[in-house]
Amino acid sequence: MATLQHIEPKTNCFHCGDEVKTRSFLLDEEQFCCQGCQTVYSILSDNKLGDYYRISPNAGTKQANFQESKFDYLDDANVIASLLDFKDDSLAKITFHIPVMHCASCVWLIENLYKLNKGIVSARVNLMRKEVVVMYNHNEISLRELVILLARTGYEPAINLGNEEGEKKTVSNKKIYYQLGIAGFCFGNVMLLSLPDYFDFTGEFHASMGSFVGFVMLVLALPVLFYSDLDYLKSAYAALKNRVVNLDVPISLGIVALFGVSVYEIVSHTGAGYLDSFTGLIFFLLLGKAFQQKTFDTLSFERDYKSYFPISITLKGANNTETTIPVNNLKVGDRMLIRNSELIPADAMLLKGRALIDYSFVTGESVPVEKVYGEIIYAGGRQVGEVVELEVIKSVKQSYLTQLWNNEAFTKVKETFFTSLVNSNSKRFTTIVLSIASIAAIYWYNVQGLEMAAKVFASVLIITCPCALALSTPFTLGNAMRIFGRKKMYLKNTAVIEEMAAIDTIIFDKTGTLSDTSQSEVVWYGTEILNDYQLMLVKSVLRQSTHPLSRSIYEQLNAEISEVANFQEFAGKGLIATVDNKEVKIGSSAFVNGEKMFSSQTAVYVSIDGKVLGNFALNHSYRNGLENMIADLKGNYRLFVLSGDNNREEGALKAIFGNEVPLYFEQKPEDKLKFVADQKAKGYKVMMVGDGLNDAGALKMSSIGVSITENVASFSPACDVILEASMLGKLASFLKFSKQSVNVIKACYAISLIYNLVGITITVQGKLSPVFTAILMPLSSITIMLFTTGLVSYVAYKLFNLNKNALWKF
Repeated sequence: MATLQHIEPKTNCFHCGDEVKTRSFLLDEEQFCCQGCQTVYSILSDNKLGDYYRISPNAGTKQANFQESKFDYLDDANVIASLLDFKDDSLAKITFHIPVMHCASCVWLIENLYKLNKGIVSARVNLMRKEVVVMYNHNEISLRELVILLARTGYEPAINLGNEEGEKKTVSNKKIYYQLGIAGFCFGNVMLLSLPDYFDFTGEFHASMGSFVGFVMLVLALPVLFYSDLDYLKSAYAALKNRVVNLDVPISLGIVALFGVSVYEIVSHTGAGYLDSFTGLIFFLLLGKAFQQKTFDTLSFERDYKSYFPISITLKGANNTETTIPVNNLKVGDRMLIRNSELIPADAMLLKGRALIDYSFVTGESVPVEKVYGEIIYAGGRQVGEVVELEVIKSVKQSYLTQLWNNEAFTKVKETFFTSLVNSNSKRFTTIVLSIASIAAIYWYNVQGLEMAAKVFASVLIITCPCALALSTPFTLGNAMRIFGRKKMYLKNTAVIEEMAAIDTIIFDKTGTLSDTSQSEVVWYGTEILNDYQLMLVKSVLRQSTHPLSRSIYEQLNAEISEVANFQEFAGKGLIATVDNKEVKIGSSAFVNGEKMFSSQTAVYVSIDGKVLGNFALNHSYRNGLENMIADLKGNYRLFVLSGDNNREEGALKAIFGNEVPLYFEQKPEDKLKFVADQKAKGYKVMMVGDGLNDAGALKMSSIGVSITENVASFSPACDVILEASMLGKLASFLKFSKQSVNVIKACYAISLIYNLVGITITVQGKLSPVFTAILMPLSSITIMLFTTGLVSYVAYKLFNLNKNALWKF
């Protein structure tokens, strides 16, 4: 007599989702596969972070065999110094690469690390790059303890003391070619073995050799399924596990259906299967993916375009000479001169001067930190005060400057329309496609059986894969951003192009923006001619500033320079400092003299020890092409001019802008900011064009902030665009180019929609095989990539007269 045996159902680990093989790890009525997973749950539960499991169930990683001793090397001072991005007396900043991050729960938990240890100040995740930037107090938690905490919670960083980014990219690129090579080899051999069956009109070959050949083809197909196709299957599984539907889900369903039907026919001896279609499908999918990756690498979307970003720096040479070089030409041992408000581009040692460093870009703390001789000053700090001399101790990393420019404190651009459209409709699109494929499969199952149903189901899923749709936006905008860069207009990211296309209001600053201070004639008006000693005092103070007027006067003064103390610069007002125990004030009449004085020219007043000696007068020269640019803009945009000067230039500006363009004078920085805010409140899309110094607030407040600069060493992270001053006359062309780039995306969307409608119509009728649709899918992606890059390049050629050969050279 049979005995009934009670078999307990399998349970999965509450933390990582693995099967529980022992009942000994139980906590709060939840089962865990090991002590490590139970410990992580306990840590999160005790710190009230249980929402981690509500966002995504079983989101953790397995914690068995964890050893803290392997992180002992992180106590070494030299290792710590090589890994940190920044360090001061209390705070340190480091960027970790965490490969296991994959979902919303991961992001939520890591960004809540500060709740697990009070020494952690903040953690910010970039899920696409699988990176987290952690700010922590190194007096309360060491780097080793921080890494152990991350590892204990299931997010062990991948720490590489070498060139980690380059190695990761190389490995990633090699993998896709290995996958493609294996798929191609198996596809070729399966096709070769399938040929006799195609021409076996009598059925003799299939009867005698069909089973053997079928199993050989099945063996060849297995590496394709479990290696070449693995990324698609893993992506689809991860998406479904986290209750989302990505673009790999329908592809994977089609692949599994095709493989499953083939295995059934071969094993049951009812047919030869469709393994030639299956291996061909994977091969062509990977071919399209490899082409896409190669094009992405060539167009350099991932911030590599900054390799030509011309941030410059002033070097001190022999006999106190000063030369300006691109920042990426800096070498260890070079001596940099950093003026007031300039960013420090590389880690350096202070050699001379009083350094007050504002690290707000790095730490968020705006209180300047004083440094003394011999101290290390990290890249990203901004000098507040007099000129300081620094010796470079580490080579500059252009990507770090980009991180500063893209710091979240200055990020304004939200998710763009096209990106939002794709993201919000991807699930709906996939649901519709799955429904159509299922209905078609049911119909053909009733008409011709399982074989035809599987072919139609797979074909519909493959032909409607919206890869081309997803590629149109990044390829169009990425290529457009590359062309903008060639014309010396540097954009923070591709989203700026969409924002530029929507602009309806443009506000111009005057001094240093519309006027070319480098070409201004400087004349001295005073009760007496300045002697050599007075010129030395004035030039020494002007040397500290990056303001366009200061630089213009400084370049035209022939005098020696001396040490400066107690230097201060007041935005929109002027400079004050002590030189040789004498107080020197340079700036507006109200700042220097305490009262407003009218001048028919731009005037910069000078006082020494309280005595006003006179003023420098500058006859402004407006930038080349300004009149034509304004004429092109006036019919399409609302224009305004906000000037910090008085109205002495009103006549010259009206001759350029016309009487209908409002001109506002004596505008303080806060007035400009308020004006921009008021325009935005009325619903207008505002572009602010300024010099990046006195206009920083207005640039940040605007929809698009454009910083015009002669020397981009003093660029402001508050802006979205840095435009070389000589290219201001092309602003109307830049805006037109952004609109036409957006029109290219719209055209791509229309083409993709037509392609999918035609494809579905044909495939549901059973007229396209899966392998043919697999060929069409990458071809559609390649078509979109060629269409977008080609059309955008052609538009740029017509607008900017770029060299054809250079334009098409990716």
